[in-house]
Amino acid sequence: MSLVSVIKGKGPSGFGYGSTAEEVTAGLDLGGRAILVTGCNSGIGLETVRVLALRGARVFAAGRTEEKARAACAGLEGDILPLACELSDPSSVRACSATLRKNGTKLDAIVCNAGIMALPKLERAFGYELQFFTNHIGHFMLVTDLLSALTDSARIVMVSSAAHASAPKSGIEFDNLTGDKGYNPWTAYGQSKLSNLLFAKELARRFSGTSKTANAVHPGVINTNLTRSMPAVARAALSLAAPLALKSVAQGAATQCFVATSPQLKGVSGEYFADCNTARSTRLSRDPELAARLWAESERIVLALRPN
Repeated sequence: MSLVSVIKGKGPSGFGYGSTAEEVTAGLDLGGRAILVTGCNSGIGLETVRVLALRGARVFAAGRTEEKARAACAGLEGDILPLACELSDPSSVRACSATLRKNGTKLDAIVCNAGIMALPKLERAFGYELQFFTNHIGHFMLVTDLLSALTDSARIVMVSSAAHASAPKSGIEFDNLTGDKGYNPWTAYGQSKLSNLLFAKELARRFSGTSKTANAVHPGVINTNLTRSMPAVARAALSLAAPLALKSVAQGAATQCFVATSPQLKGVSGEYFADCNTARSTRLSRDPELAARLWAESERIVLALRPN
C-alpha cells in the first residue's frame, strides 16, 4: 500500500484512493451482463477486463488487433471475447461496432479506457492531431455507433483524467485540431481528456429521460504503458516515485469498475468521478455550450470519414 493511500481516506461511497477493482466489485454478481472495454492489452484496461469477468460478466475485450487482445487475455478466467478496435483507424472502429451489432449483442456498459498520452512530437491521423483523434474521435465513433446496441439501463464510462485541466484556455481549439498552429504534448493530451469529459456530459444530456447513464472518471496517476511516449527521464522519475506516489494497476482500475457496475450509481449521470467518489472538474468541462459544439464538430468529422 502506498503512503498516499494511507493518508487519503474513504469517501461517501465507502471507497477511496487505495480501493482496488476487486474491492469495489466485491459481492456483485454480473452474470448475464455484457460489457465492452477498450484498451484491454495492458494496465488498467486488462485489470478491468479481469475483474469484470471474475464477477461473471461477459466481457468484450478490445485491443488494437484481435491477436494482441487475445494474447493479453489468454491467462484470464471467465467469459472474455477478444476484439480488434484500433481507435485511430475508423475502419477498425466501424468493424468492431458492426461485429457487436451483427451478433445482436446488448451492452450493459462500455468502458472507454484506451488512450495515448503526451506524444513528444506532433502526429496526425486523417489530418487531426493524434491524441484528439484517438482518445476522443475514436471513442465518439464507437459509442455513437453502438447506441442502438445498449440495454435500457446501460452505462457509458469515459476514462478522462485530471489532466483535462491542462487543456487550452479556450477548452477546445476548434481552429487547431490539426496541430498546425502549435503543438504541446501535455496541452494536446489535456484537450483530448477534456473532450472525453465533455462527450460524457453531452451524452448524459441526450440520455435524459431514460435509464441510460454516461459519466467520466479520473483513474489516478498510474505507472503503466500509457507513459510509453514520455521521455526516458520522465519515465524513470515516475518509476522511482511509484512505490510512494502512484496508484497500483489494481487501484487505478477501481473507479471505472465502480462507475460501470455499482448499484449505488443507478441513475447517476453526467458526473465526474475520482477515487470512486464524485469529484469537481474544471469550469470548461461543465460548459453545456462547449459540449454541444464539440458533439456537433465530432459528428461532422465522423461523417466526413465515412466511405462514400
